[in-house]
Amino acid sequence: MGEGPYCIDLSAAAHERAGLGRYAASLAEALLALGVPLTAFLNDPRESRLQPPLSELPTYSARLPRKRWRLRAALSYFGGPSMDRALGDVQLFHATEHLLPKLTRARSVFTLHDTAYLLFPEYHLPRNRIYLRAMMPRFLERADRVIAVSENTRRDALRLYPLDPGKIEVIPEGVDARFRPDLDDTIVSAVRRRYDLPERFILCISTIEPRKNLTTLLEAYATLRHHHPDVRLVIVGGRGWLFERFFERLRSLGLEGEVVLTGYVPDEDVPALLNAAEVFAFPSEFEGFGLPPLEAMACGVPVVCSNAASLPEVVGEAGVLLPPRDVAAWVEALGRLLDDAQLREDLRARGLERASRFTWDAAARMTLDVYRSVTAERSSR
Repeated sequence: MGEGPYCIDLSAAAHERAGLGRYAASLAEALLALGVPLTAFLNDPRESRLQPPLSELPTYSARLPRKRWRLRAALSYFGGPSMDRALGDVQLFHATEHLLPKLTRARSVFTLHDTAYLLFPEYHLPRNRIYLRAMMPRFLERADRVIAVSENTRRDALRLYPLDPGKIEVIPEGVDARFRPDLDDTIVSAVRRRYDLPERFILCISTIEPRKNLTTLLEAYATLRHHHPDVRLVIVGGRGWLFERFFERLRSLGLEGEVVLTGYVPDEDVPALLNAAEVFAFPSEFEGFGLPPLEAMACGVPVVCSNAASLPEVVGEAGVLLPPRDVAAWVEALGRLLDDAQLREDLRARGLERASRFTWDAAARMTLDVYRSVTAERSSR
């Protein structure tokens, strides 16, 4: 039997579910670029927003909306039918969005992005928390191999679950080639006009929700603006959940007219937004990997970042790492960067070098090695 085709779950990408969708789409595109034979799985192909080449892949589907698909996948572990029918004669299934249906014929690879549902349960919707607490142990046990997107996620998984260390492999995410410095001025200028951006600004790209700790950034900016009145704060990202406290703090600090909130921005505009920024700030309290600061570094933007969870692995010594809730430290670091052009240039150079180590090509090659290893193993079921 020849290699593949391997089936990768692109449901999150098809329905534009933020980081999980970016991961699935970027990895699949990099695998295709290597000539790897792929098929796609979509829980519901209706209203798919996949673009070529992913939209041209042969596709399997359960034809179920997400909530019903999650329920069916869970029930397959409790006496319900296996999900083999939805996947035909697939040899290997790669679960990319924390959902692995019970399969009896196909081998499986499971990507673990993070364990926030256990470590920070208050940052998850109750139904998601309950589902993942119940099902994640079963998904991890059922998978033939687990990919963790960071060493921090691997350590958390081994601490929280009875996993064989040899079963879990770290494969970091990559940064897309679109994220590069010195974009054409006409492209950057067009994006500036589109979002009415100020000349100098601190940029944060983040969903507005508690885990992202954006209130710390607001409090730091409230102090910083008195010493840098020409600098604005721009936050790019849609509303997640429990976002009310953020807007309450925005109003109480008197920043409603000072902070630019763009809302959701299409992926194609993000590199130009980064190229226009003076500094990138990312105060998140927990990330399984941390793609936004990596993309900022790839665009040559100096990064000030939380020192929590996996973020030090990504940023290393190429950015300024701070305790996520130390407002005074954020004020000092951002102010120093805004005032010191030489420091900005130094961080720019270090960031570009650091970001060059993280590529989707490397991630795809390591993932392909996992696929081949799993399919070569004698089935133990």
